[in-house]
Amino acid sequence: MKLNPNLAADPNRSRGRAFEEPASGPRGPRDIFQRDRDRIVHSVAFRRLRHKTQVFVAPDGDHYRVRLTHSLEVAQIGRTMARALGLNEDLTEMLCLAHDLGHPPFGHAGEDALEAAMAEAGGFDHNAHSIRLVTKLETPYPDFDGLNLSWEALEGLAKHNGPVVNPPWALAEANGAFDLELGSWPSLEAQIAAVADDIAYDNHDIDDGLRAGLLEVGELEAIPLLRERFGEIDRRHPGLSADKRLRALVRDQIGTMVGDVLAETTRRVESAGVETIDEVRSARCQLAGFSPGLESEERSLKRFLYDRIYSSAQLEDIRVEAQRVVAGLFAAYRDDPALLPEVWRSRGDEVQKLRKIGDFIAGMTDRYAVARHRELVGPVDLPDRF
Repeated sequence: MKLNPNLAADPNRSRGRAFEEPASGPRGPRDIFQRDRDRIVHSVAFRRLRHKTQVFVAPDGDHYRVRLTHSLEVAQIGRTMARALGLNEDLTEMLCLAHDLGHPPFGHAGEDALEAAMAEAGGFDHNAHSIRLVTKLETPYPDFDGLNLSWEALEGLAKHNGPVVNPPWALAEANGAFDLELGSWPSLEAQIAAVADDIAYDNHDIDDGLRAGLLEVGELEAIPLLRERFGEIDRRHPGLSADKRLRALVRDQIGTMVGDVLAETTRRVESAGVETIDEVRSARCQLAGFSPGLESEERSLKRFLYDRIYSSAQLEDIRVEAQRVVAGLFAAYRDDPALLPEVWRSRGDEVQKLRKIGDFIAGMTDRYAVARHRELVGPVDLPDRF
């Protein structure tokens, strides 16, 4: 199932970094993509993901997934697929680990609130903010801002969902400094990372939805894609307990999706006749993905999850309160910039001022945002656990 090795990103042929780094000091036996991965793991933004919402706002809930655990699960799935296809595992893993760095507190609810608050300054987009974080806001090095990731790493983060025609301001700004060729497709490693994200949240949100009482097993058994998996599990393990049966469902469903992606990606690559990474980038379509049949079933599963979990009345009340927290903090900092830590106070025009406030709030964890709102604005009515 391994692809032509010329289709894998080669660290020895990397386009390099925006800032040249002297080969001084202890570096260890790592290539450029391994260093990229390690820079993500050691970043402050990555550590903050442990207290950022995935789906459920649960600052102290021990059993629900958060952005950090989700990113680790995506990396496990992505690396497995990269290995099977003969792609670069380290670049794939790095892209999986970093793909959600730009999420603000409270997940998509927080993003919507920031998008509205920053409308006068170009809005907010979590994918573009991931690029802003790794190119500007993380500052661990003495000679430059950002993590100075490789071109291939930045390209994958910028375009993992495909070519970008109208980049948000943060992405356009980063692209102006280091051209990422936004109009082309990214590497196969980036495409695999994007599919791994879909596989992870489709299946793990089922697990969390059941745990939260928003889903019932009978509903899942009515979905053709899941009904088939349940049938196979019951044939293999008759009389299995409900808990173990559901855990087996998640495992089997991930395995089924991974197998489908590997076969379909191989088929598309062979059909397209691509033989080099440049040909992958100039292809007219995505080369890594689900087969048409599974893609249709996966979309149906997504619609079900949106209706039953993401758009549920129980989560909607929490979503509204989370947006109120973010909007309230933004208004407080805009009205009185002296409330911001000095390093986050802009000395530029109004647009730069708003973007600085957005940067500061986007970096907050859920619980930090709650604490600051209580301190600066007023009470917050969010559960300690879902």
